[in-house]
Amino acid sequence: MKPAPFDYVRAESLDEALDVLAREGGDARIIAGGQSLMPMLNMRLAKPKVLIDIMRIGEFARIDDANDRVTIGAGIRQATLLAWPDLKRRLALVALGLPWTGHAQTRSRGTVCGSIAHADPSAELPLMLLALSGAVHLRSRKHRRRVPAQDFFTGMMATTRADDELIEAVSFQAGTERCAFREVARRHGDFAIVACAAVASGHGVRLAVGGVADMPAARDFPRLAGAALDDALNGFAYDLGARDDLHASARHRRDLVRALGRELITEVLS
Repeated sequence: MKPAPFDYVRAESLDEALDVLAREGGDARIIAGGQSLMPMLNMRLAKPKVLIDIMRIGEFARIDDANDRVTIGAGIRQATLLAWPDLKRRLALVALGLPWTGHAQTRSRGTVCGSIAHADPSAELPLMLLALSGAVHLRSRKHRRRVPAQDFFTGMMATTRADDELIEAVSFQAGTERCAFREVARRHGDFAIVACAAVASGHGVRLAVGGVADMPAARDFPRLAGAALDDALNGFAYDLGARDDLHASARHRRDLVRALGRELITEVLS
């Protein structure tokens, strides 16, 4: 299929992109890497009147490392972040999980912020943003705001971004060395049937799960072991509300949450 007709704007500045967004609102869509949006356009699942290309906006092509946060601009491709020399030292979890995001070809075009904006519940980057207590930086012509990851995702491919806003950056908590990531998928690079990320905290561990609910979910656990840990993981697995689909049964997903969760929590707390 071919996309429905649309106008194309290659924004040369942030102000130009924001002006078009303010004027067109929900009839406009942002395109950066296009790895998720282009298939939706071709299948006519998305029918914007205007497509705004932001990849010429120089201020979006940045990785800022300051204090306890690493901020990734909207123009940074996944492959660029994966090749960042300080990735393993500053964002160890992202270094573990990003190679599971698509394939080399899609990572060379897809952007970090684009994956967050798409908000697929099985995608790795939204999961890691949640696990690392990240935030989404939104910008419109009238204001800027910073939304914590746990408040940004609201459902299946749904977020709190307003029609006149774009994601200018996302930021991750840095320096979290005690972490682990596991994923089960039909093939490496496919969307996860279940993906889990664990990050040690001062009081225990945060476990984040993707691929089960309509959006990634996280829960903070105290230091638990044995039956107490099994009971806590079992409760979390059921609270996610897994459903049967073509890829796996709800029971299989709950079993994976329990098994992967125990493995990861034990690893980061050992």
